Amino acid sequence: MQTILVTGGCGFIGSNFIHYMLNQNKYRIVNLDALTYSGNLENLKDIEEDLNYKFIHGRVEDAKLVNKVIKEEEISFIIHFAAESHVDRSIMDSTPFIKTNIFGTQVLLDSARLNNIEKFIQVSTDEVYGSLSSEGYFTEETPLAPNSPYSASKAGGDLLVRSYVETYGFPATIVRCSNNYGFYQFPEKFIPLLITNILKDENIPLYGDGLNVRDWIYVEDFCRGIDFAFHKGKNGEVYNFGGNGEKTNLFVVEYILRCLNKPKSLIKFVKDRLGHDKRYAIDFSKSKRDLGWEPIYIFEEGIKHTIDWYLNNKEWWERIKSGEYLRYYEQMYGERD
Repeated sequence: MQTILVTGGCGFIGSNFIHYMLNQNKYRIVNLDALTYSGNLENLKDIEEDLNYKFIHGRVEDAKLVNKVIKEEEISFIIHFAAESHVDRSIMDSTPFIKTNIFGTQVLLDSARLNNIEKFIQVSTDEVYGSLSSEGYFTEETPLAPNSPYSASKAGGDLLVRSYVETYGFPATIVRCSNNYGFYQFPEKFIPLLITNILKDENIPLYGDGLNVRDWIYVEDFCRGIDFAFHKGKNGEVYNFGGNGEKTNLFVVEYILRCLNKPKSLIKFVKDRLGHDKRYAIDFSKSKRDLGWEPIYIFEEGIKHTIDWYLNNKEWWERIKSGEYLRYYEQMYGERD
């Protein structure tokens, strides 16, 4: 059984992907995660005893550790999720984003190349394309035009991957997705923040007029997309994955309020965020044509699954919002970033 190194597997999408891949029972998974503020071991608590899973605590920027893991664990493939990912945090301080998203990617690429990794998947975001007007869609040919330090750091990582393909013939593929939602998402992110605040009857902060548009994709659909790109994607190619789920932020808030039978009076409009992109929308026709992938879940179905999960896992998100889980990990692994 070959082994996949998943970086950042304790995060939202990474943990969902590990569950998805282990359910297929085809690969052994090694999860390298630094357990920064949004990495949570509880996301993978149910598979801790799985003989095909192993967790290693560490940073992708640590070249010595990365080389050791790849050699000792006999890694054949790398799926690279590890990233600082919150736009607001990047505006306050871009340094961690540059370190992890650019330098960390470079460390992984160098180690992967030296150790003859068979396939490298760079997990990226549609935010590298910038912002759209009311019409049109991001395609794989859309020029990169990031508008936040976060998206600029992700674009930098993507360009490094591309350069290794062109320079060294490195076996890498880039996947880009629209906004994910689903199980295990850190509560500072838009949809889990909405759900958890609403459940506690707390105000819902909404930037600007609430009319910024995002294309939402259920996380399980994106995990399938990564799997398809891993098995069918060509080296050097970029594949976009979207959910056919364009919604204004205001619509999302009002829809979740209706699902939970809560009043619109919980909405609190706040000053717009700096560099707030107006609209994202993904054209995934290449992924459909070349990989045979398309989303299964419509937004209204996926969001109901998500709401149910947060309703049934209050202990998980209440520990996060209270800071209890941060204190626990600080005791176990030292102060977290």
